[in-house]
Amino acid sequence: MSRVTARRRTLRLSPSGEIQRPDTLAVEEPLEIRLGGQSLTVTMRTPGSDIDLVHGFLLSENIIGSAEDVVSARYCAGTDAEGRNTYNVLDVELRVPAPARARNFLTTSSCGLCGKTALDEVRARTRYPLPADGVAVDPAALAAMPETLRARQSVFDATGGLHAAGLFTADGTALAVREDIGRHNAVDKVLGWALRDNRVPAADLVLIVSGRASFELVQKAVMAGVPMLGAVSAPSSLAVDLAEESGLTLVGFLRGDTMNVYSGAHRLERRSSARPAS
Repeated sequence: MSRVTARRRTLRLSPSGEIQRPDTLAVEEPLEIRLGGQSLTVTMRTPGSDIDLVHGFLLSENIIGSAEDVVSARYCAGTDAEGRNTYNVLDVELRVPAPARARNFLTTSSCGLCGKTALDEVRARTRYPLPADGVAVDPAALAAMPETLRARQSVFDATGGLHAAGLFTADGTALAVREDIGRHNAVDKVLGWALRDNRVPAADLVLIVSGRASFELVQKAVMAGVPMLGAVSAPSSLAVDLAEESGLTLVGFLRGDTMNVYSGAHRLERRSSARPAS
């Protein structure tokens, strides 16, 4: 299997002088996803948990709705200059062939599927509409989840260059944590794990991400039936719009014992009412 880290020489400059030394970097490589031998998309990802990534991606795009929809997912032969298998092409056989796809699925680690702004399309496509109530979480338990996520980012510790996503129970137990150079890939990896573990729709789970909450990440949570998404950083305006439209609880700036709740506050077990700002 491909490595998740690589060593490169670097020149470090500091007030005390210059030094040449090796640095550990996160690996970024393309993964081509094929359906029945036909190319569907190429995404730039950190190798590892590729089967989960593909399941999560296909779930997010409404191509599959359960693990049983996939007959097989296997690597195709592909070699580098030294003749080693690159494990960068993965072919999926579906139980029922997918319809022709009109949209361009070309993705990068930075933006995912850019330009997708139709809120009603996501609501119409999801197989798992969010229940009005769903999971109920103590804010103290929610506040502790990013720290648990961070503690399990082993590749980030070595490189400082990866995003992470995790699925948690309401009491803060981490069920799955995945890292990737692309935040959308990290989410696909944990949602793919949930799908393969028969936990979709994930109405009793919380999705935590290490960075910001974009429209695409909210979309992926909605498509998997996850009722709560917490982000360490800020959400985008369109992410909040989609969360409100879909009934998802969206929490941003989840740091320490403070957080901003942008939608779905009824799922947080608050002990006192919020007071308006003066």
